[in-house]
Amino acid sequence: MTAVQALAEHIAEYNDLLNTMNILRWDMRTKMPPGGANTRGMQLATLTRHAKRHFVSDKTAKLLDAAESETALVDADPYAARAIAQTRAAYELQKRIPAALVGKLAELGPASEAAWASAKAASDFATFQPYLEQMLALNIQLADAIGFSDQPFDALVQQFEPGMTAARLGALFGELRAGLLTLLARITAKDEPLPRDLWAQEYALGAQRQLCHEFAALIGFDYARGRLDSAPHPFEVSFTREDVRITTRYDLHYLPMSLFAALHEAGHGLYEQNVSPRLTRSALTTDFIGQYAVGGTSYGAHEFSSRLWENQIGRSREFWALHFGRLRRAFPAQLKGIDAALFHRAVNRARPSLIRVEADEVTYNLHIMLRAEIEMALLDQSLAVADLPEAWNAKMQDYLDLTPPDDARGALQDVHWSAGTFANFPCYTIGNLMAAQVFAAAHTAMPDLPNSLARGEYGELRDWLTREIYQHGRAYSSDELLTRISGESLSTAPLLRYLESKYSALYGLN
Repeated sequence: MTAVQALAEHIAEYNDLLNTMNILRWDMRTKMPPGGANTRGMQLATLTRHAKRHFVSDKTAKLLDAAESETALVDADPYAARAIAQTRAAYELQKRIPAALVGKLAELGPASEAAWASAKAASDFATFQPYLEQMLALNIQLADAIGFSDQPFDALVQQFEPGMTAARLGALFGELRAGLLTLLARITAKDEPLPRDLWAQEYALGAQRQLCHEFAALIGFDYARGRLDSAPHPFEVSFTREDVRITTRYDLHYLPMSLFAALHEAGHGLYEQNVSPRLTRSALTTDFIGQYAVGGTSYGAHEFSSRLWENQIGRSREFWALHFGRLRRAFPAQLKGIDAALFHRAVNRARPSLIRVEADEVTYNLHIMLRAEIEMALLDQSLAVADLPEAWNAKMQDYLDLTPPDDARGALQDVHWSAGTFANFPCYTIGNLMAAQVFAAAHTAMPDLPNSLARGEYGELRDWLTREIYQHGRAYSSDELLTRISGESLSTAPLLRYLESKYSALYGLN
């Protein structure tokens, strides 16, 4: 066995522990009874400590040293070298984090998420506040352990978007905010109520489930290697490329909630299902190089896939011209007299709204900026948890000219902080930027792509994404991927051009 293979097998055992934890988390968010939260936290804490010890062990260090020496040879496998570099970076970061701290975060997570769900249902932030204070304190300790020179946020964001900083985000957000607010003002001046309120009636949940399954399959989600369930907050989790789980959320009155969440999570699923088999250990893989290289290169890169399939494809005029008939057959009474053009307008109407996951493409990133600013203030302790609802409402008024009427539609609407996930929200905006940049590059590479999409042929785009991005797992950074296919690193310009073109057509802005 070569040194690379020995390291790959060792990391595969670590990955098996991580996947076992992910199965427990998937069950926790989809099937587990509420009473199981505390004991589930203990189970996750135990596995987390075992995984931590395995990964930061002396054995890992020795295997890494040997594998690095082996891949320093001129004819070494470049994929293996990149997998080892990813493992080394993760190892050095994880060494700085105490095992006890990781265990505390894992143990608190299930109880905190359960408290959040209960508080959101009752719209009562005060009952969740003690859990959030504990989670925040642990994340401040985590930032200190990782290390930073400017803001605690800079340390935590490395877990999700390596190389990103609050300063770089500030520059991107500044450019984006200026363009979005200008476009939103032009849209608002032209906006008029739709001739019918499509969401003033009930859409049977059983029919919604069937449509969600159909649409995910339509873009290529493979049910032989995946499944779709429901959860209070939609998510995707994968154990290998052969077992990818996605969820959606159903609302009896708001049909777009489930449809676009299903397309969004299926986009995540496509990334995982189309990673190179070399990055997943199985009986069929003879040149396995290590699962630490599997999955998206960053959370933002993963979000590009979900947002592209949800928005550039799923919210397009061409998509509904082809597939609106499915909705009409499922809901003949509710959609009587409605055509594809009106439905397309309804699911793309741009106007300020309270809920991030229901936001249109123009206002969505304003919701993310708000959250990122609050995260930074919580982490540097310039904002106390007790003052979070008030700060949230003030920023909503500032950014979107709206004030949430209650906590459920304000500071309690997202699950992330309850799960201990801080500095993750900006990845959604990074994903939106990447989606527009990648989609523009796809059109350059495939001049006939518009015609293929108009015919409902999504395989050409999916295959191109697999060749250029999905198959590589973490082998290339986000900027490397973007530069390879578009000639430039992350930029706000393609997204602003895309939104200008789309909404000018929708609202007759020109």
